[in-house]
Amino acid sequence: MSERDFFEDNRALWNKRTPIHLKSAFYDMAGFKAGRTTLCGIEQEEIGDLAGRSLLHLQCHFGQDTLSLARLGAQVTGVDFSDHSIAAARQLAESLKLSAKFLCHNIYDLPSELNEQFDIVFASFGVVGWLPDLDRWARVVHHHLKPGGILYLLEFHPFYSQFNDDGEIQNSYFPRDTPDEVVSTHTYTDGEPHEPQREHWWNHTLSDVINAIRNQRLQIELFHEFPYSAYQLGEGMREIEPGCWVNARLRDRIPYMFSIKARRLAAD
Repeated sequence: MSERDFFEDNRALWNKRTPIHLKSAFYDMAGFKAGRTTLCGIEQEEIGDLAGRSLLHLQCHFGQDTLSLARLGAQVTGVDFSDHSIAAARQLAESLKLSAKFLCHNIYDLPSELNEQFDIVFASFGVVGWLPDLDRWARVVHHHLKPGGILYLLEFHPFYSQFNDDGEIQNSYFPRDTPDEVVSTHTYTDGEPHEPQREHWWNHTLSDVINAIRNQRLQIELFHEFPYSAYQLGEGMREIEPGCWVNARLRDRIPYMFSIKARRLAAD
């Protein structure tokens, strides 16, 4: 299969997931419309004041995080390759009367589709695994950052992806020559199953992420690892305090998330 085929399968997957997610308790659309933020708190603490800052949100799904950032004062542009997600994001922004731009593109194509630079490029939770080439991703980030602008990434830690719900090592930490492939009928939220859909996932180590960023001469200013997840990642997890989930067997002895803030140098 070609890379284009991989992306088409994954786009079809997210198009099938979107209507399920819109109705799910996980995304709590009623609460969001009433003012609930979908940010876990780490983002705002680590990025800082967003008022008046232009922000590009990569892989934004149907826009809840993007619009949560807009509520904090950012001037937001969200990008996703799922046309169903982007249509839902635009409708959501209009219904809430929030200023936001949503674009439907594969992010690898973005430099030829969007002639704009931003103060912040933002991505969070379940993003890098959908990308076959992190060096190409980092080039897109660099292209769309203003000199002095920052990349902010908050992501699930690849170390945890080795383990199953029982806390036993099941997968290799290191990437393979080909992406993982499964046929899915369920998404990660509550809701009805969808029609079977093939999906493809690329495994990346933490060093893959860091080196891709450094190779674009982005200066890493912050790197944190967290001994909990902001979300329940499987049935083997328990909530030790509000918004902090750990595997019942592994507890807080391993990393579940990491964050990176990196700056494009003004002279670059």
